[in-house]
Amino acid sequence: MMRNHTITTFLLLGLTDDPQLKAVLFLFLGLTYMLSVTGNLTIISLTILDPQLKTPMYYFLQNFAFLEIAFTSACMPRYLYNLATGDNAITYNSCITEVFFIDLFAVTEFFLLATMSYDRYVAICKPLQYVTIMNSRVCRILVLCCWAAGFLIVFPPLTLVLKLEFCDSNAIDHFGCDAYPLLKISCSPTWLIEQMLIVCAVLTFVMTLLCVVLSYISIIRTILQFPSAQQRTKAFSTCSSHMVVIAITYGSCIFVYVKPSSKDSMAINKGVSVLTTSIAPMLNPFIYTLRNKQVKQAFSNTVKRISLLLRK
Repeated sequence: MMRNHTITTFLLLGLTDDPQLKAVLFLFLGLTYMLSVTGNLTIISLTILDPQLKTPMYYFLQNFAFLEIAFTSACMPRYLYNLATGDNAITYNSCITEVFFIDLFAVTEFFLLATMSYDRYVAICKPLQYVTIMNSRVCRILVLCCWAAGFLIVFPPLTLVLKLEFCDSNAIDHFGCDAYPLLKISCSPTWLIEQMLIVCAVLTFVMTLLCVVLSYISIIRTILQFPSAQQRTKAFSTCSSHMVVIAITYGSCIFVYVKPSSKDSMAINKGVSVLTTSIAPMLNPFIYTLRNKQVKQAFSNTVKRISLLLRK
C-alpha cells in the first residue's frame, strides 16, 4: 500500500485544542459510541433470536444495524484514544485503510436505505405478492448488491488517492482520516480526484434518493386509497421509523455538500461528521425501537426470558 511519498505519519488535529473541551468530548463521544454499539447489537440480537422478527424488513434492519456499528467503529475508537492519550499520530497505511472502510460503509448504507424503501413499497403496494417477491434468496442478493455497489463506487477514487504524494504538511484538519482533508495537504495534482469524488458522491446520492422518492410516492398513493383511517395510520407507522432515518442521513449529506462558504466548509464538515459517525448511529436503534411495537414486544420477551434463566 505504501507509495512514493516522504511523509509516513499524519497528525489528526481533531475538533479542538482546549483540554477542558477535550475532556467533555471524550465523555460525550464515549457515551454515544457505547450506546450506539449496545443499541445496534440489541437490534441484531433481537432479529436473530425472536421468531416474530424473521421477516425481510427486519433482515434489512439487522444488516443496517451491523453497518452502523462498523461505520462508527471505523473512526470513533481511534479518536477516543487520541482524546484520552493526546497521541494524535496515525500512520499512512492506517489512514488510507480508515478512509476506505468509512467510505465503503457509508456508501453501502445509502444503498441499503434505498433497498429498505423498496421493501416497504412491496409490502404496502403489493401485499399479496410480498412473501414471493421478497423471499430470503432475493433479500440476500439485494444486501450483497448493496455491498458490491459500495465497493465499486469507493474503489476507483481510492486507487487515485494511493498515488498522492505528501511533501510539506502532515497535519489533517479533522478528527479522522477523510479524503478531502487529505487532498488539501497533498503536493500532487488533485483536480481529477476531486472531480471523481464529486461524481461518485452525486451518483450515490441521486441513485439512492431517486429509489427512495419513487418508492414513497407509490407508498403514499396506495395508503391514501385505503378506506379506513386506522388502516392508513397503521401503514404509515410501518414506514415512519425508516423515513426519520432517511431524513437524518440525507439531510446531513446535504449539509456537507451545500456549504455556505469555503471558509466555513471544514468546520461544517467536522460537525456533520460527528453527527453521522457518532450521534446518528446512536439514535437509529432508539428510532426503530420506540416507534415499532414488534421490536418493543421482542425486547420485552427477551428480557423476560433472560430474567427467568437468571432465576434458575
